[in-house]
Amino acid sequence: MKNLGVNELRKLYIDFFGNEKNHTILKSFPLIPKNDESLLLINAGMAPLKKYFTGEEKMKNNRATSSQRCVRTGDIERVGKTERHGTYFEMLGNFSFGDYFKKEAISWAYEFLTQKLEISKDELWVTVYKDDQEAFDIWKNDIGMPEERILKQGKEDNFWELEVGPCGPCSEIFVDRGEKRAVDSNDNKPGNDNSDRFLEVWNLVFTQFNKDSQGNYTPLAHPNIDTGMGLERIAMIVQNKDNIFEVDIAQDIISEIEKISNKKYKENPKDDVSIRVITDHAKAMTFLISDGVLPSNEKRGYVLRRLIRRAYRHGKLLGIQGEFLSKIIDKVIDSYKVEYEELVTNRENILNVVIEEEERFQKTIEQGLERLNSLIDEIREKKSKILDGAEAFKLYDTYGFPIDLTKEILNESNYDVDIKTFDQEMEKQRETARNARKKDAGWSLDNIATDGIKITEFVGYDNFTTKAKILNLFDKNSGLTSLKEGQEGIVVSDKTSFYAEGGGEVADTGFILGENTKVRVDDVQKKNDIYFHYVEVLEGTLETEKEYLFQIDKNRRLAITRNHSATHLLDQALKDILGNEVKQAGSLVDEDKLRFDFTYNQSLTKEEKKQIEDIINDKICQQLPVSKEIVPFKKSQEMGAIGLFEDKYKDEVRVVSIGDYSKELCGGCHVDNSSNILMFKIVSESSVSAGVRRIEAITGNKVYKLLQEKISKIDEIANLISSRPDFIEQKIESLKSEINNQKDEIKKLKSTSTKDVFESLKSNVIKKDDLNLLIYKFDDASIDEMRDYENRLKQIFDRLIIVFVSVLDGKIVFTVSVDQELTEKYNAGKIVKEISQVTGGNGGGRKNFAQAGGKDISKVDLALEKARQLI
Repeated sequence: MKNLGVNELRKLYIDFFGNEKNHTILKSFPLIPKNDESLLLINAGMAPLKKYFTGEEKMKNNRATSSQRCVRTGDIERVGKTERHGTYFEMLGNFSFGDYFKKEAISWAYEFLTQKLEISKDELWVTVYKDDQEAFDIWKNDIGMPEERILKQGKEDNFWELEVGPCGPCSEIFVDRGEKRAVDSNDNKPGNDNSDRFLEVWNLVFTQFNKDSQGNYTPLAHPNIDTGMGLERIAMIVQNKDNIFEVDIAQDIISEIEKISNKKYKENPKDDVSIRVITDHAKAMTFLISDGVLPSNEKRGYVLRRLIRRAYRHGKLLGIQGEFLSKIIDKVIDSYKVEYEELVTNRENILNVVIEEEERFQKTIEQGLERLNSLIDEIREKKSKILDGAEAFKLYDTYGFPIDLTKEILNESNYDVDIKTFDQEMEKQRETARNARKKDAGWSLDNIATDGIKITEFVGYDNFTTKAKILNLFDKNSGLTSLKEGQEGIVVSDKTSFYAEGGGEVADTGFILGENTKVRVDDVQKKNDIYFHYVEVLEGTLETEKEYLFQIDKNRRLAITRNHSATHLLDQALKDILGNEVKQAGSLVDEDKLRFDFTYNQSLTKEEKKQIEDIINDKICQQLPVSKEIVPFKKSQEMGAIGLFEDKYKDEVRVVSIGDYSKELCGGCHVDNSSNILMFKIVSESSVSAGVRRIEAITGNKVYKLLQEKISKIDEIANLISSRPDFIEQKIESLKSEINNQKDEIKKLKSTSTKDVFESLKSNVIKKDDLNLLIYKFDDASIDEMRDYENRLKQIFDRLIIVFVSVLDGKIVFTVSVDQELTEKYNAGKIVKEISQVTGGNGGGRKNFAQAGGKDISKVDLALEKARQLI
């Protein structure tokens, strides 16, 4: 058996299928799925290739191979606790899109394992679906596998299918790792999930049927092959390691964790769990951030936040102080840069995102842990085993504790959480925040089968109007032959001048016109190159098989093109000013504005925004020609065009060039010359999430209108401060000086009053047993003023407990401060909670300081009496 490193194994596999077996070599797709809402993250080698399997898209060579990076979090709680579970892995795969089938898939897999990796044929076992005699015969007769090492199994083990759609049997290949790994004398063939003796290394899926809703299986005309072999798992086999954490590519990562934590792997089982968690999660977070995922509380951003915070907490369990993950990630990048050069390019951004998230979590984790420990004390006192879900939600909402982390900490003490109530609280918050536009599900294109519908010819790049024949009409429920006045529906035509929403650009609007017929087009969507026009009939009747005039809103389209071309200029200008590591993270182009999201870790300075505006307006003034060319993909690469990943496997692409300044792959609508944009102005720059900034900008007449509004506002301000517009700055400076002088006078008067209050506070401190106690009510003191008094009193009195209450602007504020020496006996958090509840309020905090709010002002004195009783 060849002892190969992970990088050598990957190369050997890709060379074998790519060069020897004539497969198209695909570079790993990003972890963020493109145009696939069914997946949160890429979790299998075939996931990015669905459209090739369904036939929606064609590859020049109908066979492909890849090593696809994947993230799965279904077993995240088991990561670290076992030696074989991980969230990040690479899946080696070879695929056939209606080309070769079982014989080739099986024989090539066997050839790779036995000849390239030199695994003994006597160590191999296989399983096949019980009714798949074809696969059984290939293994037995063509390969020569002994019959006793070919196991027939049922659907649950060897048949891949969903509720409906393409499906088929599979054949799994196992490696026998020897009797020494057997759990007992009966552990002599694959099938024991508790044993590591027989390890599955390769799954060959034969997609040969289509399953309908009645459970009937129809053979596919062009069956497919989908195979998957875990890179880390096969590395474990050839390197003769016990688990995936011991393969070569993980060693530098684990060594760095050992160095930072001063702990050794394989010395303490509890520490080993934390070291494995950090190793795995560091790999996952590195690739997620590199691919554009950023920490948030939703969807894939939540997956990343959970990974970072889980790894951070396990660092604390190892005794690591401060931020440390960036050092681990440096080792991940160095370990994987051979295959993934983009990690080196994105290193700074990856590190910045992780450091920022660590800092954010560090600010709250201590308070959150203190609060959680306090809650654990409370449920222990109540002899309960369940934490209230509402309290768990507060931990999430206030301290950023993912529910999984709360649950994990509770489980360590044999407690659990009321997840149902937590989910209810979460749903309430989502409902409040939910304001996204929702389309009526009845109008979803998912309800319209595209089989048999002719592809639409789009002529709208060069034509604002076109004559077109109506091919199909739909309402919410079914196909129609006509739509009458007042009815809404969907129109499909043989050609159209209407641009369908895509690439961040909104759809065209306009009218479909005929004799005595007027139909408003409100939206256009595209599916499988068929254009679906969402319409309402204003006059007359719209009928299939008749020709009509399709007329877009010309002025709206021109405004959209100005904004879209300006977006391309903005993308390049950002790279010029901020660096080439800036990546597009989303965009929206409509008739009113352009919105551009990009990866960057800090807000733009005033000077940087001005430089960007100057560059773009200069390019507008240069009257650069804007060309749109259809070219082979390889030529677009030679031209230096920037494009999205999914464009890379199209034979031909559309390149939009603005002079020699900007070149991008784009299917959107653009101006013919940069001068058509007229003017460009940034109206806002803000944060979307950690590591992502957003610029909103306007062009053309919108800029002129904005300038007019600003000039008018300056005139109004000048009038208000009795100045001329030219002298506003001088007048404001004069007024500021006047105000500052008045503030100084007020401060002097207030200082005299503060001295009197402080003297009163000192005189009210009483001696009680072995401590000093002050309980005091203010009429209108702020929290900052009360904290200031507390700090000054602590310098005079030792072993001091202070209870303050202030009623300011009708609101009650309690603070409790306890000398550190007294915190074993007196807990500020518990005291403030009890006294605030007297007034109908609540609160909490640390043992040495806490604050709370109250509601019923009439009960403030009773609350202070409660404080005296407690202390």
